[in-house]
Amino acid sequence: MEFCRDDLPRCIQIDMSISDRIMGKKSANGNPHIEAVRPSSALPGGEIRIQGKSLRPAELQRPTVLFGDQEGSVVISSDEFVVARVPYTASSDSVVIRTYGHSSNPHEIHVANTIAENLHPVSNPALDADGNIFTTVSGARGQKVPVSIYKIDQSYTMKPFVTEMLNPTSIAFDREGLMYVSSRYDGTVYRVAPNGTMSAYAEGMGIATGIAFDREENLYVGDRSGTIFKIARDRQIFVFATLEASVSAYHLAFDAHGSLFVTGPTISSFDCVHKIDVHGSVSTFFRGLGRPQGLAFDANGNLYVAASLAGQRGIVKITPDGKAALEVSGSGLVGLAFAPGRSAILATTTAVHRLAWNIEGLL
Repeated sequence: MEFCRDDLPRCIQIDMSISDRIMGKKSANGNPHIEAVRPSSALPGGEIRIQGKSLRPAELQRPTVLFGDQEGSVVISSDEFVVARVPYTASSDSVVIRTYGHSSNPHEIHVANTIAENLHPVSNPALDADGNIFTTVSGARGQKVPVSIYKIDQSYTMKPFVTEMLNPTSIAFDREGLMYVSSRYDGTVYRVAPNGTMSAYAEGMGIATGIAFDREENLYVGDRSGTIFKIARDRQIFVFATLEASVSAYHLAFDAHGSLFVTGPTISSFDCVHKIDVHGSVSTFFRGLGRPQGLAFDANGNLYVAASLAGQRGIVKITPDGKAALEVSGSGLVGLAFAPGRSAILATTTAVHRLAWNIEGLL
């Protein structure tokens, strides 16, 4: 009896140690505590992972996750992490976890707000020098829609801009502010005047998809069947590089050093970002993305791609040394463009969103 009584504290310590391993480490005061939210930006409906301590009640009940005053749905819960879906009515605010009346510390979350709907972008949105946003209603192949390209001004008023183009795909501006648009229907790149009238700039581009200008104002066009064309300022056309055919479209962006970066989804779920130097030599910059599409660079040389990473869809950031992480969570994303005021315009298959992101884009 004396042995058992003397050993009782040790037994209790052993039991508590086992309990801690089973239930997870608790915060010091038993209240839920948030240590990190990844990613810290999302579209409405996107999923985020909240890490911390004491995030789930002891009876294995699901916690309440609040985005501001809006409750999000809990996908997975445990004591040390919770996966929650951002409600469609949420805006940028703080995320808080509640368990039986105990609230966690708030953690900042950035939620994109929808600025235009009933669209059909298939690539990056584009911005002119005044900050107006242009996006497409691309439609099914050969489908004529009432409005092909919309202009969204700085007050987010959406107005028809181009009405007669079939399957507008990618938009780019030259230094003079003229718009260029590829059509995957007829393989033509059109030049569009400020009043919305259009004329053919280059024809015979195959299934023309992504377009981008280099520093010398040469225009590059991705033909979905596997060719990257280079169109000089005098409109001479060259084959610049050849890639594997894409199942949907090529997407193009130049970095600050003049290298062309290209994505093009294939039938693989482990696609890459191609890097093409000024001589047309192709290399693999990064491999491991699911269905990579529109892409853009920030001022620090980081590349952002609309893609899936480890099964999560959103905007993936890839550093110059090839390290990737999901920066924005959201389904249906096809492209992005950096905007004035350290923000970004994100395009899904049906809408355009603005995200206050505190990232300066590459001009």
